[in-house]
Amino acid sequence: MNKTIFIIFFGIINTPILMAQQTTPKLAFLEKWENSKNYLLEIAEAMPEENYDFKPTEREMSFGEQLLHIKQNMDWLSTSYFTSETYKKEENAQQKSKAEIISELKKSFNRVSEILKNTSDESLQETVEFFAGPKSKLQILNLLQDHVTHHRGQIIVYLNLKEVKPPKYIGW
Repeated sequence: MNKTIFIIFFGIINTPILMAQQTTPKLAFLEKWENSKNYLLEIAEAMPEENYDFKPTEREMSFGEQLLHIKQNMDWLSTSYFTSETYKKEENAQQKSKAEIISELKKSFNRVSEILKNTSDESLQETVEFFAGPKSKLQILNLLQDHVTHHRGQIIVYLNLKEVKPPKYIGW
């Protein structure tokens, strides 16, 4: 009986530790990536379509261009550094509707998730050639999220300038 109680107690006490030990950088990234996707999509939905061409200054990208830039960067980094495919930049710079942009963003976020789910944890330690010098694939993952965050911060300002209340922040 005492042995059973000890085993149950040990299991209860150590369950959070064991679960924490099973968390990998990839799993942590995928959790954050899903929240990042949902938050950016809420921001994209919040801006009225007639303001998708808004830019605070001439040297800035418009709201819609910012979203497409985020999408293209996700496509480039995930394809170039986590698949054997060759990235082909979308050359068609035609105007896209709000619905088309949001749909493309969703697809890109989901594609990054699928690519990473099929990427081994060990491969994140591999070094790849990058224009800023050799980087690990884990650093490329950090860049993926950092780039989204950078441009998302810019477009939150766009919402405020258009007097659109930004959605509540989604962190973890």
